[in-house]
Amino acid sequence: MSEQLTLSAETRERAGKGASRHLRRDGRVPAVVYGNNEAPLSIHVEEKVLMKALNTGHFMNSVVMIDAGGQPVRTLPKDVQFHPVTDRPLHVDFLRISEHATVTVAVPIRFINDELSKGIKRGGVLNAVRHELDLVCDAAEIPEDVIVDLAGTDIGDSIHISAVTLPKGTTSAITDRDFTIATIVAPSGVKAEAAEAAAAAEGAEEPAADEVPTVGEDAASEGGEEAQ
Repeated sequence: MSEQLTLSAETRERAGKGASRHLRRDGRVPAVVYGNNEAPLSIHVEEKVLMKALNTGHFMNSVVMIDAGGQPVRTLPKDVQFHPVTDRPLHVDFLRISEHATVTVAVPIRFINDELSKGIKRGGVLNAVRHELDLVCDAAEIPEDVIVDLAGTDIGDSIHISAVTLPKGTTSAITDRDFTIATIVAPSGVKAEAAEAAAAAEGAEEPAADEVPTVGEDAASEGGEEAQ
């Protein structure tokens, strides 16, 4: 299960761009808590603490307890806006949830047993089409990751969602198709050799240029036979 995080926060009395810029200069990040049929709560959190939480790698799929004035609020991070140049966090949206609410979260994929993949042993390359899955689950039971087993896969194989064992109590948020998770592709060198071999075979099937009579030659030949 994904780890539960806690962030200390302070409420914001003023909103707007000017107030937000002032907070950021003081090392704070503006944020809002909304949802669960309650009024939005404007808060700000310490940037250093937020960055530490972001660097865990599972911030977006973790329950975050927002402690604002001694009243912890259970939330799920929904969006983080970053500065386009400095990558500093500018604003965070938190969705207020109940303890056992059904939520949709993006859970990271972890590939295992690559040493047991025939295709990778032969020089094949894992092409991860997706790095995370959108799962529907209980807010109190959010998985840390989704394990995809590569054992027995070969070059040319595709791994679809139907072949993945999802964590207990979760379902895929995408249900209308059997989408691809990853493929095992041939290395570029093998691809080049295969392309050259195919081109050589195609060239061998075509008649040489000097063996193909032209229309003029056919006509001249027929004319010569008639004259005789």
